[in-house]
Amino acid sequence: MSSSLENKNIIITGASRGIGAGIAKYLAQQGACLGISYANSKAAAEELLKNLDGEGHFLAQLDISNEESVDAYFKEANKHFNNKIDGLVNNAGITKDQILLRMKAAEFDDVIATNLRGSFLCSQKVLKPMMKARGGSIVHITSVIGQMGNAGQANYAASKAGTEAFSKSLAKEMASRGVRSNCIAPGYIQTEMTEVLDDNQKENILSSVPMNRMGSTEDIAKAVHFLLSDDSEYITGQSIAVNGGLYM
Repeated sequence: MSSSLENKNIIITGASRGIGAGIAKYLAQQGACLGISYANSKAAAEELLKNLDGEGHFLAQLDISNEESVDAYFKEANKHFNNKIDGLVNNAGITKDQILLRMKAAEFDDVIATNLRGSFLCSQKVLKPMMKARGGSIVHITSVIGQMGNAGQANYAASKAGTEAFSKSLAKEMASRGVRSNCIAPGYIQTEMTEVLDDNQKENILSSVPMNRMGSTEDIAKAVHFLLSDDSEYITGQSIAVNGGLYM
């Protein structure tokens, strides 16, 4: 077994910033050749691509909620990687927070369509090359919110909990073909989104985390690396919580 990602082609959705960008930087350092995507942040994605270790990476726009966009992206990615895709990280996602009493049906539908249906569409696209190779690893970035719920995030919690159940079903279907499916459930992670919080908000968050710190994007990337590597070849259908003890 090996933790090396040399000669592995890995696709990461939503990699232009935040956790996705952190995962991309770390996996490139481990020798992976990456297919990365962005929804709107083209400039940020191009800047990331320019600074990635290694060569031969692929970048294109992708709206994971749109079937035509998914078809087009994976058609180009398969061509770029000669139909050899070793890993997929379903990272792209959105939030549209609102208490249920005021949540519009469209706000619920949009989050489910992106976070849950998007994971379905992208996972489906890599199964044939993985089955042909009799190997591959799909990692879904879910959330502690999908495990414990959160006021004002019923749509997001449902989408992430649904993705965990989806991952387990996929794992059962694909295990005999050597294709694995697992989840990483982050807790509070320090990204551009958390930078806007004031000291009081950060203090409230840290008071609920036993390890008394927010996680880093590298904390998530290391767990993703493990699940993509051969070191985890007997692990499938699992969810690894990277949350500093926030939820056990």
